[in-house]
Amino acid sequence: MTQFFTTSDGTRLAYRDEGAGLPLLCLAGLTRSMSDFDYMIPHLPPVRLIRMDYRGRGESQWTGAASYTVPQEGKDALELLDHLGVEKAAILGTSRGGLIGMMLAAVAHDRLLGLCLNDVGPEIARPGLERIFDYVGRNPSARTMADLAERMPRYNPGFANVPASRWLEEVQKFYVETPEGLKITYDPALREAFLAAFQGPPVDLWPLWEATRGLPVALIRGANSDLLSVETTAEMQRRRPDMILAEVPDRAHIPFLDEPESVAALHAFIAAVEGGAA
Repeated sequence: MTQFFTTSDGTRLAYRDEGAGLPLLCLAGLTRSMSDFDYMIPHLPPVRLIRMDYRGRGESQWTGAASYTVPQEGKDALELLDHLGVEKAAILGTSRGGLIGMMLAAVAHDRLLGLCLNDVGPEIARPGLERIFDYVGRNPSARTMADLAERMPRYNPGFANVPASRWLEEVQKFYVETPEGLKITYDPALREAFLAAFQGPPVDLWPLWEATRGLPVALIRGANSDLLSVETTAEMQRRRPDMILAEVPDRAHIPFLDEPESVAALHAFIAAVEGGAA
């Protein structure tokens, strides 16, 4: 059941806290919501699954472009853990959520039990960024869910063997149907915030990856990803030889997390965290 809490700046954020065991905080992709993780839930071992909608997304309050930043969203995540009385948690971060997770490893290392990244790393490949530039903050041209679902294979090159029912589930999660056509379920001002974050010279994020030392880490990569390159993945593994790595065939950015390779990596990651915490 969705619940709400209020952050230190008065923002009302949506979250879910379900199950018992290892606290696993799931942080979604840029424009997405806590439902990003629905597919993997039936495949997880027993954990305390904590999910949230970032400000401006899903059921959370819209607060404007200036507040849609990785540092602010990381602070919100820590405040959710505080609200729940959770001292330490493992983090599973999809895309944007992985960037937040790496940042938290650097600024709040003692709050993390481990970090699993879904198709993201310290270097973000330009082709993936440019694809996101094209759609973020914009309503699709498709007028119905069925129409958009039919287009999804063309809009998502690098994916194969995805049933039509899965694409329909995807569009139903992240759009609403109106008389004027489909609408996004997040603040359109996120576009302004995202573009601003990638203007100017690139920022070196490798220190954030180095900050994960001492924590169990895992990486799930879509084998056809245009956001996380093979070279970046290899360098992450070189710096953390103990990293659990899964390459998911027939997936680009991002794996759905219910593929056999994803599930195996998640189980190995949770076991590593539980072993380290024992």
